[in-house]
Amino acid sequence: MRYDLVTFGETMIRLSPPNFRRLEQTDLLEVNIGGAELNVAVAAQRLGLRCAYVTRLTDNPLGCMISNKAREHGVDVSHIVWTKEDRVGLYFVEFGASPRASSVLYDRANSAMAKIKPGEVAWDEIFKEARAFHTTGITPALSPSTAEATKEAARKAKEHGLLVSIDLNYRARLWSQEEARRVMTELVQMADILITTE
Repeated sequence: MRYDLVTFGETMIRLSPPNFRRLEQTDLLEVNIGGAELNVAVAAQRLGLRCAYVTRLTDNPLGCMISNKAREHGVDVSHIVWTKEDRVGLYFVEFGASPRASSVLYDRANSAMAKIKPGEVAWDEIFKEARAFHTTGITPALSPSTAEATKEAARKAKEHGLLVSIDLNYRARLWSQEEARRVMTELVQMADILITTE
C-alpha cells in the first residue's frame, strides 16, 4: 500500500495576536496554518500511517508554507494542484481570555481551493494503492465547483474500494442548512465512517 490515508480539503494561513490580545490592539501577528483535513493527515502520520494530502494551492510563499508544513510532518504533498492564479485563504484567531471567548475572522473568498474543479486531481492514480479517504463538510461548502470535486473524489474512492470517512463539520458561515443537506446527503451515502460530533 502506498497510502493508508488520503485527505482532501483546504488549509489556510492562520494569523493570531499573541498573549490573548485583540486584533484591534495588536501590532504583531503569529503565523501558522490550519485546516481540518490536513490536521487529520498529520495526526494519522504521527501514529505511523502513510498519508497524502490533496488540495489546490497558489504557487507563492503562502502556498509553499502550507506544503512545507505538511511535509515537515511526513505527509505526502506530491498530489497538490498548484496554480499561479487565485490566492491562499487567511483566517484570524483571537484567543479568548475568560470571560471573553475566542473568535475567528475568515478571509477565504476566491481561494485557490474554492476554485478547484472536477477532473483537476488524478484520483485514479492516487487511489490505486490507498486504503482510506477522508474529507469534511467544509470542503464542499467552499463553492459549487468544490462540492462537485468532493463528490468526484468520494466516488473515485468507492470505485477503488477505499474506506471513505466524512466529518460533517457543518459551518453556517459557509452555507445554509438547505445547501448542506442537498450536497451532504449525496456524500454521506458513500461514507463508511460518518463523524457527526463537534
